[in-house]
Amino acid sequence: MTKRTVLIADDDPSIRALLRTFLESEGYAISEARTGGEVLNAISDGKKIDLLLMDIRMPELNGMDILQRINEQNLDVPVVLMTAFGTSNVAIKAIQLGAHDYITKPFELDDVLMAIRRFFEYQELSAEVKALRTQVGARDPAERIVGHSSRMLEIFKMIGKVARTDATVLVTGETGTGKELVAETLHFNSQRRTAPLIKVACASLPETLLESELFGHEKGSFTSAYAMRKGRFELAHKGTIFLDEIGEMSLGTQKKLLRVLQEREFERVGGNTPIKIDTRVIAATNKNLLEEVEAGRFRADLYYRLNVITLVMPPLRERKEDIPPLVEHFLDKHRFTAGAAPAKITDEAIEKLMRHDWPGNVRELENTIERAVVLAQGGVITGQHLLLSPASTPHIIDLGDRIHRRVPLSETVADVERQMIVEALRQANGSRAVAAEMLGLNRRLLNAKMKEYSIEEQAPPTTGRAAS
Repeated sequence: MTKRTVLIADDDPSIRALLRTFLESEGYAISEARTGGEVLNAISDGKKIDLLLMDIRMPELNGMDILQRINEQNLDVPVVLMTAFGTSNVAIKAIQLGAHDYITKPFELDDVLMAIRRFFEYQELSAEVKALRTQVGARDPAERIVGHSSRMLEIFKMIGKVARTDATVLVTGETGTGKELVAETLHFNSQRRTAPLIKVACASLPETLLESELFGHEKGSFTSAYAMRKGRFELAHKGTIFLDEIGEMSLGTQKKLLRVLQEREFERVGGNTPIKIDTRVIAATNKNLLEEVEAGRFRADLYYRLNVITLVMPPLRERKEDIPPLVEHFLDKHRFTAGAAPAKITDEAIEKLMRHDWPGNVRELENTIERAVVLAQGGVITGQHLLLSPASTPHIIDLGDRIHRRVPLSETVADVERQMIVEALRQANGSRAVAAEMLGLNRRLLNAKMKEYSIEEQAPPTTGRAAS
């Protein structure tokens, strides 16, 4: 791996020598400059400089002057400033002129190392965002979110309406339905597509870390805060932040998030200087937030701030007509080898997929197809290659949500009927005669219902129930 080059600019030879020895031991390539003029020569002659670590006071030109020159000449040189004058005015002006960070003298070597590492982490994140934007920016939403059903066509229409606005969007739906994909599609079809899309998995971070991740922190604000760090909201300035699993956020963090949505400003942890941002918010949850509000686990005022535009991703069991095009998409995506043609799949295998209830939704379907391609060695996938879960995960039919989404009564009744038949067959150990008696049906009507709902003889057990 090529070493990253750091240019150390300081008129004190002892500081340059100390930093050179330390940073070289950490694997960096080092060059030096004594004056502002030498800095300008170094950054103008085309030599590779990954980071400029520069004292703010030097002969000929000071650090602020050099930052100004870098801006005027559109030079792509990231800067971390070192200064003995750690006032807020210096810090604010340095950041406004484009410095990535600043370190106050006298410093600990670990502070310098942390600042450098933070920059390169940020650079890598930016590169990933840019690569993702290049990858998906030219693709149509219909290519990224596969589906021909009426439910998905409504999703596509809503994305088309709101993508170019700055409206806050709340994406709801069960795990595996594609909520993150919706957020990506909204961002890359918006006016903000050239700025970052920053994702935050709220459930994977403890409350103490989540606040720092969202809003950043000042140096020394807690034990391991060795340097100032920008938070995800700040990194998403002019772009979009995606708050996944927002229903897992604590009430304390919810309160701070509410202020960001209302005022478009916040302070870093340990700081008292308001930071203004222009960031679009997309949030997602697999919970019913209204129920969470009623239970006192989610703030009502935050819910209404988030619920400007709501997109409800339907579970796969409610749009089974999308299974064939999804299978085709995943067969093309998961080829046995890089140069291989997509695997084929038999009609019998498709029918088996259509009969499954898909508790894991589209994510489960993708994993099933990827596994089947491996088992079939890229050839023809039959039903024997499809390893489906023996039991469907119980799911609740949320009647309030269905009424809100204008789901026809006939569709909801059909779903309840299917669940009751499946459960009766489970309790009857597959006996249709016993199941028919439990349901108060004659055997012929039960057979007709099983055929109508594509229920297999040995139906997977479930304990689904309707909820108001």
